[in-house]
Amino acid sequence: MKTGIYAGSFDPITLGHIDIIERASKMVDLLLICVMYNPNKKSPLFEIEQRLDLIRQSLTHVNNIKIEKHSGLLVEYAKKTQATINVRGLRTLTDFEYEMQMAQINKTLYDEMETIFLISNPKYSFISSSGVRELVIFNGKIDNFVPKIVLEAIHQITRKKR
Repeated sequence: MKTGIYAGSFDPITLGHIDIIERASKMVDLLLICVMYNPNKKSPLFEIEQRLDLIRQSLTHVNNIKIEKHSGLLVEYAKKTQATINVRGLRTLTDFEYEMQMAQINKTLYDEMETIFLISNPKYSFISSSGVRELVIFNGKIDNFVPKIVLEAIHQITRKKR
């Protein structure tokens, strides 16, 4: 069985993430969506449990996924789950430079892991979770960037803060 991982902080999950997940799920038997704890990201919009729930609700139409969380190294999670494919989405050349470095580190730590890069669909190539979070802070319009369930959750957060 081919098992892949698509990992990230997903704070929040965007339509770009959804597109990568839909495409990657067609390449593997099981795609693990792994919400990673990132100590470098301060002031999350959603707690990890909320992110897991929003991802589940956003991906009910994809049947061969499992959504989990992990707080250690990606290769530790990959070994534990016997995943051998690491899926990464690329929006820019800068993404490629960083992701290539990480792929080489992961390959050194876990030789069975291969990284597959999926180029963003052009209509999503400018969308990032950090960009969405910044738009939320300044009351920007994010309707075309996140799934409806995420938009509703963000509206609930912003109403509470007012």
